Amino acid sequence: MFEAIAFYIFSILTIIMFYITISTKQPLYALTSLGAGMILISGFFFMLGADFLGVVQIIVYTGAIMALYAFGMMFFNTTKEIQEPRHDSGAVVTLSTVAAILVIMIFVGPIIGDKMVSLYPPLQGATNTQSIGMVLFTKYLVPFELAAIMLLVAMVAGIVLAGKKMDRSLTLMTEEEIAMEQEAKNKVLV
Repeated sequence: MFEAIAFYIFSILTIIMFYITISTKQPLYALTSLGAGMILISGFFFMLGADFLGVVQIIVYTGAIMALYAFGMMFFNTTKEIQEPRHDSGAVVTLSTVAAILVIMIFVGPIIGDKMVSLYPPLQGATNTQSIGMVLFTKYLVPFELAAIMLLVAMVAGIVLAGKKMDRSLTLMTEEEIAMEQEAKNKVLV
């Protein structure tokens, strides 16, 4: 029961994070939600008992997203003020409550689930790496391939984000041109 609830929560949150990645106009929001989505994908591996793959997911892919995040901060004009409406405090309270419940479930789950039994025990005489390979490429082949497709989509989204607004360089513009562009953006915001 706990695993089913955790699966649906992680699934919904992962889909929401990747939707934010492809729908937002702010590059740093997209990169942040991309990193959060990658961390949520590692939650699936932890739920399946593949702790090694979950840690690799966090270290490798989320580390790569953080490198992309650093490049995004360098390439995009992130110094401008981001105007956010502050009239919807109910969403903040709801999201904070959901996050708090998730954290509690993450810490309480192993305590409650100490009587869980593996349906697929490890092979006798096989090393840890061999056991991971056998389970990964037999029982969990389809989820593994789906995770690869999700990573491919994330990579394409990163390339699209990196390619936006690359036709104009702030370093080649004069101060007057930058000021005129900033005034034009401020008029649009007002």
